Formats: sequence, C-alpha cells, structure tokens
Amino acid sequence: MERDQPRKKQDSGKSREDRLKAALKANMGRRKAQARARAAGDQAKDNDESSEG
Repeated sequence: MERDQPRKKQDSGKSREDRLKAALKANMGRRKAQARARAAGDQAKDNDESSEG
C-alpha cells in the first residue's frame, strides 16, 4: 500500500494566501461599489432638494 504524501505546509500556505488575496480583492470591489452608489444617491438627493424651492 502506498500512502499519499502529505501536503507541504509551504504549498498550503501559498494557496491560503491566494484565497485571502482573492477574497480581499472581491471585498474591496464590493465596498467601492457601495461607496459609489451612496455617492450617486446623495448627489441625486441634493439635486432634488435644490430644484424644489
């Protein structure tokens, strides 16, 4: 019987780092999109208030 060789910690650490990097990038993208949406919503609200008068 042959055993599977255990994964090297360095390789698993690298893949973990890659996963964390990808998750961080996705999170930052979502946060930037939220900020843009809020800014656009605030700008539209300001335009509505200034046109009333």
